[in-house]
Amino acid sequence: MELKNKTILVTGCAGFIGANLIKTLFRTKDSIKIIGIDNLCNYYDVGLKEYRLREIENAVSESKNGCWHFEKADIADRKKLTDIFERYRPTVTVNLAAQAGVRYSIINPYAYIESNIVGFFNVLDCCKTCGVSHFVYASSSSVYGDGAVTPFSEDDSANTPVSVYAATKKSDELLAFAYSKLHGIPSTGLRFFTVYGPAGRPDMAYYSFADKFVRGEKIKLYNFGNCKRDFTYIDDTVNGIIKVMESPPQIADGKVPHEIYNLGNNKPENLNDFVQILAEKLKKEGVLSPGFDLSDHIETVGMQPGDVTDTYADMTKFCTRFGFKPATDLRQGLGNFAAWYKKYYFG
Repeated sequence: MELKNKTILVTGCAGFIGANLIKTLFRTKDSIKIIGIDNLCNYYDVGLKEYRLREIENAVSESKNGCWHFEKADIADRKKLTDIFERYRPTVTVNLAAQAGVRYSIINPYAYIESNIVGFFNVLDCCKTCGVSHFVYASSSSVYGDGAVTPFSEDDSANTPVSVYAATKKSDELLAFAYSKLHGIPSTGLRFFTVYGPAGRPDMAYYSFADKFVRGEKIKLYNFGNCKRDFTYIDDTVNGIIKVMESPPQIADGKVPHEIYNLGNNKPENLNDFVQILAEKLKKEGVLSPGFDLSDHIETVGMQPGDVTDTYADMTKFCTRFGFKPATDLRQGLGNFAAWYKKYYFG
């Protein structure tokens, strides 16, 4: 599917992945119209979300015939969402709006049901009503649960979630499959694996670790640092999403037009190594002093509820289908984050 001259709706447009997706679309695609929806909730610093929206405006001003509309709305508000869909009639919808965070889902599960279940269903039903040509949505590596065989394959069972967040994401996959089967909506779910980079989510480990280092506080490494994460750089994630947007599942031979793909880095990193690299990059940028001693700022503790030991994406299906593989290594990615962090907080 050629995205040129298409109307694209992106929910969660002020979020980390959403904003970077929109910026890249405006910078790489001509004559596209993008409608962004976000409720600008205060789960984390709204100022960072407003910064991302300004970055989108900059990308629009540099684009070729790009058109941008922002709608402040909550996808759980069915009436308002329906009005937006009816006014703009998008060809492609990318649903990235969600209540994020595994740990917060233990504290406030209702927020996840409202956004990730009710809100998701509202977007899905609007796609049906408006005849959207491709519905792309965010799932998560969390659906695999703990104890899954690594690397995680899309063919593996994902029926033992260990958090409410993971359960809502698995529910989204099932709802999308049902609507694809019942109404023929081409849909693609993407199981993201620990997306990181500049202007990311402050509740993510790399960002919160940087904040604590700057404040002179200790960080906690769970499972005594013996966890591994398949860190995926934001640019690789966005490029993967665009590949997917351009290739909706086909309606043919009675097959349900619904697919699920892992979108990870296929290279899990030990958290101890990850923290060491992060500290090195922050010191190189002058965010941390040359004498900063990492060992004085680490506390190792046991596992916490809802978390998993390792994440590891089998990217065979994605690479075979799209001829694309993430290419940014952790040192480069964390270096880019450290440079952004210095500029954003210290000018």
